[in-house]
Amino acid sequence: MSLTQVVLGLGSNIEREAHLAAGLDALAAFLTDLRCSPVFESQAVGIKSGPFINLVVSAYTDLPLGELDRRLKFIEADNGRYAPDRKGLPLDIDVLLYDDLVGNFDGLVLPRAEVLKNAFVLWPLALLMPEAVHPGVGKTFAELWREASIDQRLWPVSFVWRGRELTPEALLQTTSSLEE
Repeated sequence: MSLTQVVLGLGSNIEREAHLAAGLDALAAFLTDLRCSPVFESQAVGIKSGPFINLVVSAYTDLPLGELDRRLKFIEADNGRYAPDRKGLPLDIDVLLYDDLVGNFDGLVLPRAEVLKNAFVLWPLALLMPEAVHPGVGKTFAELWREASIDQRLWPVSFVWRGRELTPEALLQTTSSLEE
């Protein structure tokens, strides 16, 4: 069976480091060649809550889209996403891209609209895959980030997973124009 490239967005605003690490561990168990973007902290968008930390991952899978999405829901559930008494969002994992699919696939709209709407998705994606082309727009993620005018505050933060710092020191020394 051939492998399909997938790009996923992960975020958390409750026990953020622990939930993101647990999510990455779960993904690494069934995806191959998992690559992580730098990690960013941002103000919540669309909900009233504390700040989120987010990152984007690229990997390969032999799972069909529906099965991949089902597994992601199980990982979210294992981290308390659907607990009746939960406060905040322990772990959110979204399929951003599945190969170069464009359209609605059993309720999953790809590429996910958040890629172009949210800086906490587009900036990490532009850093992880700058030359990759958005299949719906036809521009690279680096181009899309340079052209973006998204009114959101976010900044790079240190995050260690499996003994490796995901956010380069040089990026930690910068500030986003979106932070001002």
